[in-house]
Amino acid sequence: MSGSTIRSRRSLIAVVAAALAVGVVSVVAANAASGNNEASFELTANPKFAKCLAKYPNDPARPPRASVDVEKGNLNDRLSIHLHNIKPNLAFDLFTVQRSTLDAAGKPISPAPSFGLAWYQSDLEANEDGNGRAKIQTVLADQIFGVNLDQSPPNPINTFHLGFWFNDPNDAAACGFDVSNPTPFNGEHRAGPLAMISRPDAKTGLGPLCLNPDATQPSGCNP
Repeated sequence: MSGSTIRSRRSLIAVVAAALAVGVVSVVAANAASGNNEASFELTANPKFAKCLAKYPNDPARPPRASVDVEKGNLNDRLSIHLHNIKPNLAFDLFTVQRSTLDAAGKPISPAPSFGLAWYQSDLEANEDGNGRAKIQTVLADQIFGVNLDQSPPNPINTFHLGFWFNDPNDAAACGFDVSNPTPFNGEHRAGPLAMISRPDAKTGLGPLCLNPDATQPSGCNP
């Protein structure tokens, strides 16, 4: 093989490598320009039913906890929720909802607003140690919404909050829940009350599944 051929091939390889490098930089720049792609947040216990939720109801240093991690993907997103210090073997139902009943400081809003639109996402359970976890993969960050096409005109509604409900109404009876009046938040539509839910952002009023707030958008979030 002649020296000129070798030099030509080396030049071609260099050009291809440079083009790939530019492509990688462009992808990184595009992702950076798109805003936040990850978020972590905590859910807050519904104060009225916190003692029925807690593994250590008389120990304020070990409250029930639910930590959430969200990661945006190209086609859909991933969410992981981890439970700690929950009363062992309790079962819950996880929903994304339009509104929270707590304010940005975690205090109950009075009068309590409607949860609005709610989407059933997953079952959730605490094990015998009071820990639990669940993972879901669907459209979540910045874009999650539902729409009723029977309405005229259709009204897309975003569900930027996350919460979970006691699956068994009896698990909350000791905290004053009326088991003869269950909520619809499980597959049988006979669930208990809200156990934990996200809080709105103090500035935007949006739930934490809006990673990129944008007041110019109809939803208030940049999709």
